[in-house]
Amino acid sequence: MTVRELFELGGQVVLITGGSRGLGLQIASALGEMGAKIAICARKPQELKEAAVALESLGIETFTAVCDLAKPEDLPPLVDAVLDRFGRIDVLVNNAGASWGTPAEEMPLDAWNKVMRLNAGAVFQLSQLVANRCFIPRRSGNIIVVASVAALRIGLDMQAVGYYASKAAALQLSRALAAEWGRHGIRVNALCPGFFPSKMSSGLLDTIGASVVERTPLGRLGGDTDLMGAAVFLASAASRHVTGQYICVDGGASIA
Repeated sequence: MTVRELFELGGQVVLITGGSRGLGLQIASALGEMGAKIAICARKPQELKEAAVALESLGIETFTAVCDLAKPEDLPPLVDAVLDRFGRIDVLVNNAGASWGTPAEEMPLDAWNKVMRLNAGAVFQLSQLVANRCFIPRRSGNIIVVASVAALRIGLDMQAVGYYASKAAALQLSRALAAEWGRHGIRVNALCPGFFPSKMSSGLLDTIGASVVERTPLGRLGGDTDLMGAAVFLASAASRHVTGQYICVDGGASIA
């Protein structure tokens, strides 16, 4: 197999949560360009429709499903729908997430539960569903968890205790699943992005963006293509001997 072939994803089916915008759509575009068939889910039908148009304009076969990951009952039908359309799932990208910016002493319990559910609980539930339906019977599979550099370090100018805790949980979950499921031929790795301009981060970046850039060795925020290479690497056979690991895509912010 040539190096180029190691990175190709022709014929593979990838399910990406939160794939209608932001980092999820960036990952969908990258994996689709490498030949994968893409299934994306999100809560808002209009955003899914717009994402599908964008992906299909690139020649990427795309399937969309409305799903609220905060509701455990929505996840089994999501897996059913993707399997009905494509017959298989080869790569699961757990990307969807949420944050809640407030001082820890003021954070409502409902907000804590929401953030923990989306960023950690739904990651476990969907990984378990796809593993049991697809990966374990086939003795092969690939899970990518989109965690965050917030799983590794605390920024004193960002008050988001639920986000920090949930992303750390998601990162450690990926390592635990890698350890347990390696015997089934399942790889589990994580991406840890730094700050990328997005709908979720826009308000915060208006306040602290300049200081984030100043503390980042490469001197900039993440861009529209900066997560693509790492995502393709983890999704493809190029990383077939890599599991239980994480890749920071943050311009060096996590080491500064």
